[in-house]
Amino acid sequence: MSTEAEQAKPKNSEPLGDWITIPFNKPYLSGSETEYITQAVNSAKISGDGQFTKKCHQFFEQKYGFQKCLLTTSCTDALEMAAILINTQEGDEIIAPSYTFVSTVNAFVLRGAKIVFADTEPGFPNIDVAKLEALITPRTKAIVPVHYAGAACDMDALMALAEKYNLYVIEDAAQAVDSFYKGRPLGSIGHLAAFSFHETKNIICGEGGMLVINDPKFNERAEIIREKGTNRSKFYRGEIDKYGWVDIGSSFLPSEIIAAFLFAQLENLDKIQNKRKAIWQKYYEGLAPLRGEINLPDIPDYATNNAHMFYVVTKDLDQRSALISWLRQHEILPVFHYLSLHKSEFYTSKHDGRDLPYSDYYTECLVRMPFYYDLELSEVELITGLIREFFEKEKVASPAASTASKS
Repeated sequence: MSTEAEQAKPKNSEPLGDWITIPFNKPYLSGSETEYITQAVNSAKISGDGQFTKKCHQFFEQKYGFQKCLLTTSCTDALEMAAILINTQEGDEIIAPSYTFVSTVNAFVLRGAKIVFADTEPGFPNIDVAKLEALITPRTKAIVPVHYAGAACDMDALMALAEKYNLYVIEDAAQAVDSFYKGRPLGSIGHLAAFSFHETKNIICGEGGMLVINDPKFNERAEIIREKGTNRSKFYRGEIDKYGWVDIGSSFLPSEIIAAFLFAQLENLDKIQNKRKAIWQKYYEGLAPLRGEINLPDIPDYATNNAHMFYVVTKDLDQRSALISWLRQHEILPVFHYLSLHKSEFYTSKHDGRDLPYSDYYTECLVRMPFYYDLELSEVELITGLIREFFEKEKVASPAASTASKS
């Protein structure tokens, strides 16, 4: 699958930086990142699990009450660790949405699992929990809900299913930092959770992620898997006099340089969130007059909005393509994303043939607007004004409008 920017980039265009006035994303910098990186370098401990890694772990564990956190080099790595921790085997079935990024499911495919794709809710791009029970078989091992746009899935219903059928729940919380379900932080509800700190997320370190462990039985093995299958973490704590190879694993822990960058961001989390929420609200207010023409993100009552993104859903693919083209003509770069994974080149022959209409609907109709900390509210006004203008022009050009004007 190509990246969002690649999917959105016009053919034969100049490089994005040369022609886009308002890009899709710009990474936020607090100003302390290079200072902390210098501190990490000067500490002579830059390989990982140093002072800044510990500070990041403590931040999340204290602020959100996560039982145990482990920084990883990506959310993908955190998901791969989760797949190993639940002993994913050949023939196990994992239920996950088709409308998601490939990492959500690839982590389990690597362990030999079969993915059973679920459809998306008609009113919001989260997994349709009401339809999950029909997908559960004796071979089902886990459900992997994705909190799309940082808004929670229906976790009470999902956890009840998991308890009924003795399944693991692994929250793909890549987009869900600082978001809540009925007052509970996302990432704290399932047995395991994975977060992303990719540069398109609210809190970033370029590439980075985190595994959250809510079931203590995974604590010791998670450290071993993260340290290439060795018990080196126990050795460093002085709990054993030597370490060795005791399990499977890989090199999942990030360097202190990455952790130092991340900690500078975490210190500014409230500031970042307040600005992003103001941007999100400006988009919503500016596009509210278009209800009926397009669908706007309606956050479920049980969820909070962490302002990870703002998107609109058009009536069909042609309208979306025309809207994206219109905004690009005005040097604004929206993007679309997530091609239904059950129709992907890799997995279409492995899918059981069920139609997943709402996954396909969002694949064809959802478009994400530019969204980043430094986006000015005046720029949001410009974007929403252009979108309103697009739909006014579309009304005038439509056959119905032409017929009405003649009568």
